Amino acid sequence: MLTAALAQALAYQAQSLQAVSRTFALTIPQLPEALRDAVGNGYLLCRIADTIEDDPDLPWEKKAYWQAEFLKVVEGASDAAAFAAAFGAALSAAMPEAEHDLIRHTPEVVAITHSFTPAQQSALSRCVRIMGMGMAEFQQHASLQGLADMAAMDRYCYVVAGVVGEMLTSLFVDYEPRLAPHDVEMQQLAVSFGQGLQMTNILKDIWDDWQRGVSWMPRAVFQRHGCDIAAVQPGSHDPAFAAGLSELLGIAAGHLQNALRYTLLIPAEQTGMRDFCLWAIAMAVLTLRRISENPVFASGSEVKISRSTVHRVVFLSRLLHRSDMLLQLSFRVGVKPLSLSPAVGRP
Repeated sequence: MLTAALAQALAYQAQSLQAVSRTFALTIPQLPEALRDAVGNGYLLCRIADTIEDDPDLPWEKKAYWQAEFLKVVEGASDAAAFAAAFGAALSAAMPEAEHDLIRHTPEVVAITHSFTPAQQSALSRCVRIMGMGMAEFQQHASLQGLADMAAMDRYCYVVAGVVGEMLTSLFVDYEPRLAPHDVEMQQLAVSFGQGLQMTNILKDIWDDWQRGVSWMPRAVFQRHGCDIAAVQPGSHDPAFAAGLSELLGIAAGHLQNALRYTLLIPAEQTGMRDFCLWAIAMAVLTLRRISENPVFASGSEVKISRSTVHRVVFLSRLLHRSDMLLQLSFRVGVKPLSLSPAVGRP
C-alpha cells in the first residue's frame, strides 16, 4: 500500500514528465502499469543529469562535481534535500523553469527510486552512473570543432542514450519473463536503439547546438567529403556538408532498423511495450526524412514533426503493433528515402 508521501511523489512525477518531455509523456503511459513508475522515474533521473549537463554557465569541472553528487543521492549515500538546495542555488537562471522545478523536487523523485526492488534500483543507478560520468567527460572537450570521428560519436551516443536503452531492457526483462532468453541480444540492440534516437536528435538540433557553441558531429565523416564542420553556418548550401549529413542520416536509419529488431523480440501480446518502442522509432524515422528533404534547414523547428503527424503514428501503430510482417514493411517504406547503412550494437 502506498504511503501518502509516496503517492504525492508519484503524482509529481506524472506532472513533471508532462513538463519536461512531450515524447516520454506520450509513450510511458502505454506501458503496463507495473512498468510505468520505474520507467518514468528512470527518465526523470536522467533528466536531472541532463539538467546538470545543459547548464550554460557551469564549467565542466563543476558539472563533473554535481554529477558525482547526484549519483551519491541516487545510491542513498547523500541527502537529496541538501543536494536539491545546493545545486538549485548553483543552477543558471537561464535554464527552463521546468528544470528548476525538477531540481527542487529531487527528494520526491529519489524517494520513488528508493521504493523500487533491488533489481530496479540497480538498473536505474547504473544508468545514472555511466551517463553522469560520461557526459562530464564529453563536456570537458565540447566545442564547435565537433567530435573526432564516428567512434567518438558512438561513444557519446552510448553514454547519453545507449545506456538508457540498457536500463529499459533490464526493467523490461525483469517484468516480462519471456524476454529472458533474449536478454543478451536485446541489451546489444538497445544500445543501437538509443543511438538511433540520439543521432536523430543531434542531427535535428545541429544548429540549435551551434548557437550554444557546441557540435556533436563527427569531424572525420565531413572531412572525408571535403567539409570542415567547424566552419559550416546554419542554412548552408555546401554540397560537401550535405553529403556528410546524408551519410549520418543513413547510419541513424540503420540503428533504427536495429530498434525495430529489438521491438519485435517483445511478445506481440505486449502491445503497450511495443507501442512504447514503435512510437519512438516512427517519430525518429519521420524526423530523419524531414531533414533529408530539407538539408539546408537552419533550426530544429524547421524539421520537427507536427502534432498531426504524431497522431497518425499513434493510429498506425495501434493498427499494426501485433504484426511483425506489417511492421517490417512499414519500416522499409519509411526509410526508403534514406541511404540506410547497416549499424552495429554497442560501440
